Order: sequence, then structure tokens, then C-alpha cells
Amino acid sequence: MILYNKTDKRLLKEKLEAEDFRRITLSFYNFVEIENPQAYRDELYLRLNEMHVLGRIYVASEGVNAQISVPDFEYERFVQFIQAHAFTKNVLLNRAIEDNGKSFYKLKILVKYKVLSDGLDNNSFDVYNVAQHLDAESYNKKLSEPGTVVIDLRNHYEHEVGHFEGAILPDVDTYKESVPVIVDMLKEKQPENIMLYCTGGIRCEKFSAYLRHQGFENVFQLQGGVINYAHQIKSLKLESKFTGKNFVFDDRMGERVTDEVIAKCHQCGEAADTHVNCANDACHLLFIQCEACAQKFDKCCCLECQQVIQLPAEEQKKLRKGTIHANAHHKGRLGAFLVKTPRDAV
Repeated sequence: MILYNKTDKRLLKEKLEAEDFRRITLSFYNFVEIENPQAYRDELYLRLNEMHVLGRIYVASEGVNAQISVPDFEYERFVQFIQAHAFTKNVLLNRAIEDNGKSFYKLKILVKYKVLSDGLDNNSFDVYNVAQHLDAESYNKKLSEPGTVVIDLRNHYEHEVGHFEGAILPDVDTYKESVPVIVDMLKEKQPENIMLYCTGGIRCEKFSAYLRHQGFENVFQLQGGVINYAHQIKSLKLESKFTGKNFVFDDRMGERVTDEVIAKCHQCGEAADTHVNCANDACHLLFIQCEACAQKFDKCCCLECQQVIQLPAEEQKKLRKGTIHANAHHKGRLGAFLVKTPRDAV
């Protein structure tokens, strides 16, 4: 039996667009000991594929981390399966804030060394000794207490479009890179309270346990991350201490929490918070682009890439072969773009 999908991406996207039912985008995670990750991975694929679930799931000996979309007519069966399974029993199913049902186009389940690339040695501390989880109302109250430090555990391109008021925003490309930076900073500051938050909660879960191991006592984390916070402030009619957009790792690339646009187009500097990938497949740079620049540059990050996409497909393929674009492994930053693409060029 085939336990993976090798259908062409274009065909999968066409199939998704043709669906006549609604999909529900959600995420969940759980740090739990899994003795045979491969067997669990195969079980997940069989059951979820049967329910027409799409998305990306990582399985490792330390747990499971999932971002998926579920057909509405299969949602109850899916919830029953997840909540009844020993590895996911009682997990929080974090439903998307803004959901067009087009978040994923295939089911991809991978066995990884870790479900979260953090650079930490799980054997060196108790990964289950996590900080207290706070709901939206409690988190808002705790934010106003004296001696409180709020830390965004997301990468620079995530918090650029939205973040909590007064949060420390590490200028990092990866979560792994942020761990030592934040620990050193906290040792210097020695705050009374440490407030953590991330997209859906998983980064806070592991990092809060590590901070407790490092001797920090008053550590708190936002339950369910920004996604769950957005739902709670809306349902409870609370003031949002988070401003802007919540970056997400699927085809939507963002969910709006408040109406404010706090970021700028990386090409012209005008207000914008829409992330895109450069249309030149050899580049694929993630950056922020306004509608005017998207039109002017044909959804590319620069003039060089714009020229490349005008070439015939076969010629583009030849140019990509054996070469790596300078931007291929980097995320866009406003300053770099404004230098690279000055205003008089746009």
C-alpha cells in the first residue's frame, strides 16, 4: 500500500480548487514519548488519508506536530480519532483564525529526529516540566504587572507583521537560533515574570521547560499561542494586546488579528503586511510585497528575478540547474530590500 502522495503539485491544486465542500484548517501538537515513530506515522497516514485530510505532520520520538485541513463532513470523525489516540488524547485542536480552506493541497507526514528544531538536548532537562499556561484574559492581566518581560519566540519575518505590545522581538531567522540569544538576555535582565508566546504554542512548550531548567521560576506561556488568543479575545470581547497579523506556515501565510498594518513593503516602503514567495522558482525568497509592487515586478523580489521569469520555462530550468540563487535560503528583511531596490527603481 502506498503511504505517500506523488501526484503532481499542479494537479493537486486543481483538485483542491474543484472541491465542493468546506475545509477546516487547524493545528495541534503534543510532546509525548513515541517508541516507534515510523509505525505511528504510517497509522496516521492511513487514517487521515481515508478522511481526505491534507497538511503537514512531523512525527518523532519526542511527539507530534501537525498543521492540517479537514473536510467539514469528516471533522467529527477526525476529532474522535485524535482524542481517542494515546499520543494525542486531550490535545488542543487550534482552529485557524481566518480560513479559506485552501491552506494545504496534499498530505505529507514525515518522521523526523525532532518535531521542533531547537538545538536542545532532551536528555539534559525535563521537557515535561513546562510553564503555566495562561488564557487570553489571564495573559492580558499578567502583561501589566511590573517587572514583566514579554518574549516573542517567532522569527523576524513572523513578528514583523504582528506582535504583542512591548514584546522583545529577537532578530533571528530560526527558532533554534533564538534559544541561546534569549537565554543570555534573560540572565542579564533577571525579570520578575517571563511571558512567552508563539504561533500555536509548541515553541513555548519546550522553551518554557528549558527556562525552568535554567533556574527561571516565574515563567508563563500563552495557551494555544496567538491563534487561540485571537479566538478568545473575539468570543470574550477582550482588548487585543496583539497588533497586526499572525504569520502561519501554510499557503495562506497569514491571519489577521487586528486591522492595523504595522509592516512595510520590502520594495517601496509603503504600508503592507502580505508575505509572498518570489515568482522566480530559483529564488523563492519570502518577503513582504504591496499590490503595486506585485504588479510592477510581476510578483518577483527584484528586477533580476523579473527578467528570469520572462524566459521560456525550459530556459529557466536550465538556468536553475546546478546553481543556487543568492536569496534561496534567506528570508526578506526591509532594510536589505530598500537598499537593493531603491525608490527611484520602482
